[in-house]
Amino acid sequence: MTIEKLTIVPPSEPLKGRANPPGSKSITNRALLLAGLAKGTSRLTGALKSDDTRYMAEALRAMGVLVEEPDDTTFVVTSSGKLNVPVAPLFLGNAGTATRFLTAAVASVEGVVVVDGDEHMRKRPIGPLVSALQSIGIKAEAPTGCPPVTVTGNGHFASGRVEIDAGLSSQYVSALLMAAPLALSGSNAPVTVALTGPEIGARGYIDLTLDAMRAFGAKVDQVDAATWKVEPTGYVAADFHIEPDASAATYLWAAEVLTGGPIDIGTPANAFTQPDAKAYDVISAFPHIPAVVDGSQMQDAIPTIAVLSAFNETPVRFVGISNLRVKECDRIRAVSTGLNAIRTGLAEEDGDDLIVHSDPQLAGQNLPAEIDTFADHRIAMSFALAGLKIDGITILDPKCVGKTFPTYWDVLAGLGLTYRDESFAS
Repeated sequence: MTIEKLTIVPPSEPLKGRANPPGSKSITNRALLLAGLAKGTSRLTGALKSDDTRYMAEALRAMGVLVEEPDDTTFVVTSSGKLNVPVAPLFLGNAGTATRFLTAAVASVEGVVVVDGDEHMRKRPIGPLVSALQSIGIKAEAPTGCPPVTVTGNGHFASGRVEIDAGLSSQYVSALLMAAPLALSGSNAPVTVALTGPEIGARGYIDLTLDAMRAFGAKVDQVDAATWKVEPTGYVAADFHIEPDASAATYLWAAEVLTGGPIDIGTPANAFTQPDAKAYDVISAFPHIPAVVDGSQMQDAIPTIAVLSAFNETPVRFVGISNLRVKECDRIRAVSTGLNAIRTGLAEEDGDDLIVHSDPQLAGQNLPAEIDTFADHRIAMSFALAGLKIDGITILDPKCVGKTFPTYWDVLAGLGLTYRDESFAS
């Protein structure tokens, strides 16, 4: 049954209890790909099972990799170490990690592979990655600058030096790095991956990529802040544990400070290796969030902090967030639109900055507002936070949370939150 909207009932008591965030989407999709490229059987535990990771798993299956799922948080991946030509285009929905990572990886396939997605993915840029592949002799085409991408591989990745403009997304860099060990040994090795400029979205995600690559046997040296050398070693199977998703944790951290908690997520904030965990310090400062928040290294956490900032003591300006315009939706516009649906003038766009005109007096008011999520999971989950303090907040398309946190509404219910739409639970 398709549920189109969900109205949140502000809790009369603090949300409290134990809530386990799902496994990291970013790490799960890296580990799935690397296990699919590794010879042997790998066991991935603590993994996220969601729309994005299912798309990656299905793509690997379509290219001859055995992907088994013995339980809700485990993938067992068995591969020959080579990907085969799929019989049809790889459909990846709106999964940005899967689309970008596979666009580079399928260059190692001997034959033609089409990487495609849904209507939202077809609006998300991939031109810089395609240009980088072309620069090292790989035949890749994306006429619109967005998916679909057609890649013609010759059985291995290209050797030599590849340069990439990473201003739009660090995922382009990760894609090239993960594909680099698939180059032919001895042919102008190692592969050098270099940035064409100083700008890079969420550099911390490159560290996640490098850690995962090394876990599967890759040899990578960082020459400087903008250059990496990767040996053409291929990959070997490994058992790999995936930590909880830091972006998912931000909603629970925010719910705790908004309602008084305590909420135990099972993992200390300082134990996360993902960049979005930096948001913990900002969220913990509520209701005195700083006047300026630089979101460049915790981009997925910005919608959470922005909605939380609506109740802050003083206004907050978010900077370094231009990349949010090319996520699953234009998240700067989506957050601004949602906040202004609650009260006109609550948010303002200033170029690529977002200004939230905070007002603690919003708490306790009845301000009916339907929040357009633009089919974006992070918009849905973030604006649920507004419903903790304001009566009348309705989330449209609440099921879009299935992209990364399928149990989100159940988790909040387990902490004491209730919803007016009874049909949602059916």
